[in-house]
Amino acid sequence: MDLSVQYLSFFVIQTEGFDQDSSKTYKHYKTLNRDQYEDSELKEFLDGEFVRIVKRKAELHPSSDNVPTKIGRFIVEPGHEWTSNPNYNLFQRLRMAYSLEAFAEAADELVRMYMDTAAVRGGALIAASVKLQPYFDEPFVFVLKCDFESKIARISDENSLISHVDRAISARNLKWILYPHMPEEGMLEEGELKIHQASHARYFEDFLRFVTYEKPIPEVVSDHVLDMVHHYMEDKWQGHEPDHEGRQQEEQSLEFWAAGEKRELQEKWQHEQVMEAAARLIEVKPELDMKFKLDGVTVRGKLTDYGSRIHLGRMNGKYVVLIEGESFEFEKGISPIELLHPDELEAVLERMRNNAARAAAEAAHEGEVAAAAAQETHIESAAGEPANAGNSTGYADDDAPPWD
Repeated sequence: MDLSVQYLSFFVIQTEGFDQDSSKTYKHYKTLNRDQYEDSELKEFLDGEFVRIVKRKAELHPSSDNVPTKIGRFIVEPGHEWTSNPNYNLFQRLRMAYSLEAFAEAADELVRMYMDTAAVRGGALIAASVKLQPYFDEPFVFVLKCDFESKIARISDENSLISHVDRAISARNLKWILYPHMPEEGMLEEGELKIHQASHARYFEDFLRFVTYEKPIPEVVSDHVLDMVHHYMEDKWQGHEPDHEGRQQEEQSLEFWAAGEKRELQEKWQHEQVMEAAARLIEVKPELDMKFKLDGVTVRGKLTDYGSRIHLGRMNGKYVVLIEGESFEFEKGISPIELLHPDELEAVLERMRNNAARAAAEAAHEGEVAAAAAQETHIESAAGEPANAGNSTGYADDDAPPWD
């Protein structure tokens, strides 16, 4: 990948305090053209970062909302063009600037927008227009934010040995924006950009107010499943009034189930219904994970494994998980299980039935022993009581004392 920096503007941001009302200032240091960049010290610092930024992958639907790298889309009302979005227009001005002055002006506007956000911290902000050959003739826009590093020491000379650098920047905690998004080599999405930021700070999500981000894949899957549950309820209770007691109870039960962080098997759908629902989710994300626990034993796989390699069933009133595959793989500490010569499944199932029958017999025997012990204790207690133990006067209940 050949990089060719067309223009680059370098700004320094200084802040005092960490709240919205703290003092914030910025200074434009310099805007470089291509030749000036090639002769500058920034080239060695940034060229490698540009390549890493382009190559860093990001998912349109990430695994969680806190992933550092995301894909953003410019918000556009139905029937309107991208040019109705002010964030899009600014990035286009940076991208299409054909003079040093035009680029510097657009970069200054970008920094002033960034200064209005709550997450502003001191450091260097760099805006660059970079051509990536041989992919495209039109450049990409890079926006990089490097925080100041404090208490940096460097080797000085033989007398002082080290000297303190008051303000230094590094790529260690680099935040950046790349526009437009290039999902694959040679492919552009002009309505999208890629951002990378500290997950807790949301630097650029606050800054780019007219950019939206797709839901993480767990939320997407949950929405699809709940939509399927809604259709299931409509079909099941078709012909019944919405206030039907049975329907209301089932709807409330499913609401509690959906809201729970740890959920139990609901036992509502047949195997074929689950397979159909899983197939629809796999269309959304083919590599969708599946994870559950059975009495504390964790099972991990892909949703595509359900019904083909991972099977759920019942036997002797308990749940059973069957996992089939070609080979086992063990890690770390050696276990005697690694020496097993597995029995055929029929023999394993028979052993499980025998274990269940033995456990039931032992439980029944323990119950009989406990009942016999309780009966014996009751008899001994009754035998040791006086005839009128329940009457403190010493007379029978139907006899009156002589003084009456």
